[in-house]
Amino acid sequence: MESMTSTTLDRPAPPATRPVGTARRAPSPGAVGVRLLVLLGTAGVVGLWWAHSPSGASLTPGSALTSVAELGGMVDGLLICVQLLLVARVPWMERAVGQDWLVLWHRLLGVSVLLLTLSHVFLIIVGGALSDQATVWSEFFSTTLTQPDVLTATIGTVALLVVGLSSARLARRHLSYEVWYWLHTTTYVAVFLTFGHQINAGAHFVSHPYSQAAWTLLYLGTAAAVVVWRGVLPLRLVLRHRVRIERIVPESPGVASIWMRGRHLDELETRAGQFFLFRFLARGHLLSSHPYSVSWVPERDWVRITVGALGDHSAALHGLHPGTRVLLQGPFGRFTPERVQADRVLLVAGGVGIGPIRSLAVAFARAGRDVVVLHRAPSADDLPLAEELRSEPGVRLIPVLGHRSDLGYDPLAADRLLDLVPDLRHREVLLCGSPGLAAAVTATVRSLGVRSSRIHQEELSMS
Repeated sequence: MESMTSTTLDRPAPPATRPVGTARRAPSPGAVGVRLLVLLGTAGVVGLWWAHSPSGASLTPGSALTSVAELGGMVDGLLICVQLLLVARVPWMERAVGQDWLVLWHRLLGVSVLLLTLSHVFLIIVGGALSDQATVWSEFFSTTLTQPDVLTATIGTVALLVVGLSSARLARRHLSYEVWYWLHTTTYVAVFLTFGHQINAGAHFVSHPYSQAAWTLLYLGTAAAVVVWRGVLPLRLVLRHRVRIERIVPESPGVASIWMRGRHLDELETRAGQFFLFRFLARGHLLSSHPYSVSWVPERDWVRITVGALGDHSAALHGLHPGTRVLLQGPFGRFTPERVQADRVLLVAGGVGIGPIRSLAVAFARAGRDVVVLHRAPSADDLPLAEELRSEPGVRLIPVLGHRSDLGYDPLAADRLLDLVPDLRHREVLLCGSPGLAAAVTATVRSLGVRSSRIHQEELSMS
């Protein structure tokens, strides 16, 4: 591995103070606007369905089921577009809602889309079977083979179901990120395959040119957003910034800082605590991008991440070479102090979670706030970036060392925390570490009277 010690690294000047926000807690006010747009879109779809539905007098059991199936399919089509837009990395949506909430909504909508898709197919076949006085199987084959674009829609539907099932918790435990990621890229093909039958076979679109035009614009607009913000603009960033690995610096056992250099990185307006999606153009890294928080906010030509060897991808990063090209997308995230109101803050890091905590501590301290950093680690040898934090004016670093089994007590229990930080109740708390550590510290500080609105936690997930 190409690397050098931190003492020989020619580091850039310290980053300027930037405004800093919060991790996932409650949705921001901008989320109300996004929700309202989705509700209005759903109301529009219901109105379109109602305008072209058969009158009550002409309804039969079969036609009633078919009509309900068509409504479910139309709402399903709208929600699929919404799902794609939520993760299209549209800047105004990310600023208004936050990437963590957009991803959460995307996951939750996935369940609804899966159920609506299954209901649509089932009710269409059963309704058609009742109307044609046929068996369910014969109706299925008849509809699939004779209706316009239904065969391709069936293939697309199967693909959507596979994608949806791959996101279930049980499946995610057995799928690597790379497999999951590439499965999800087939969503775009699946949506394309299902679009034709909506226009050419849907009773609410056939012979209704205005409805066809509105539906086509919805899908074209969604496709344009995906192409622009997930394709064109990232390519522009690559050509503009031309980022390469400069040095890899060991920080502690299993932890290294990756210093990258590019052009005009200050134009990204990155805030402390945010993260980028990094794709390293090296063997074994080309096919996927991964989120990593910055431990050094981009200033002029430099950016840094501090990575622990916690998985296949992060461990492999330590073996990259200087000069390796890097594609980055972002910045993302709202784990930044711009919504933190208190003058006194407590930052809690577990292990390599010290990366974003370090950038936050520096930003808070340079904004004149009282900063305490608790770093939970097994031993004094496992404290990456400790010297940087100790040398930063206004930052007080308190290592919390040892395993509970060896200590015989929980060093982050309520009484221990109060011993370490007597004024904890008057501080806002920011957490970055394992889910177990974050949950334990959250429960402890809540028991000490810190309101949930004053507890902030990092959320890196893009899936």
